[in-house]
Amino acid sequence: MRAWSLIITLYGDAIVPRGGGLWLGSLTDIMALFRIDAGHVRTAMSRLTADGWLAREKVGRNSYYRLTRREEGSFIAATQRIYFAHTPTFDGRLRLALLGPGVDDRSAARPALERAGFAALTPTVYVAYADPSPPLPTTDGLFLVHADPADDMHTLADAAWKLGPLAAAYRAFIDRFTLLDHALTANKPIDAADALVARVLLIHEFRRIVLRDPGLPAALLPPGWPGTAARDLAGRIYRRLVADSEAFLDTHAQDRKGPLPAPESGFNSRFAAE
Repeated sequence: MRAWSLIITLYGDAIVPRGGGLWLGSLTDIMALFRIDAGHVRTAMSRLTADGWLAREKVGRNSYYRLTRREEGSFIAATQRIYFAHTPTFDGRLRLALLGPGVDDRSAARPALERAGFAALTPTVYVAYADPSPPLPTTDGLFLVHADPADDMHTLADAAWKLGPLAAAYRAFIDRFTLLDHALTANKPIDAADALVARVLLIHEFRRIVLRDPGLPAALLPPGWPGTAARDLAGRIYRRLVADSEAFLDTHAQDRKGPLPAPESGFNSRFAAE
């Protein structure tokens, strides 16, 4: 587990909703709960700052870090995908983008197609379940057609969106966290520090899967899609951990003004509908 990646998870899950800033000393203490030492924390923060993820503010001898303005928008989008289920509409018809011989540079066309929601079925055929958003630029040799799904549309979706590895990742997530789910269901005691560790590790693993999930309509997913069970599991565990983990942050995390402010409005709605 990379320290810089875990720090990003901590910020997105726990720090951004509480003002966004964190004293380096508080971060070092929190990372020690994950057995990550201060040297690795300092190296990770230097990297995140140099790469434009975090901005540093120096007050006296103390350093405080928060997300850069560049990353705020991407965190908002990620938050919606991680904590809130979304069921896309599907009118029952697929959109096909066909790259004809008039497309001079197929590699250049690929990014525009992917941004518009298309996935590659073959090097010259892309498929989407909704109209392009944003609209595709006018390109000679690019043809857009609507098609009624065949009886084996699940096979088509699996081929285009590579659902097999994603399903395997969801199943591995379920296997990894089911024991914790059982322990929490049995009301086994957990202290505030362990609650924060478990919460961050839960979201760290879940976000790595869900952020590469294309979010297909249910009609295109295979029966028994494990993503649904994984989201239900994540929501159950998160709701049981959040109060104790927030209590830890109340007493052990500071920004430049002192203890972190209370979570923003909307925080308590995370996983609420699961």
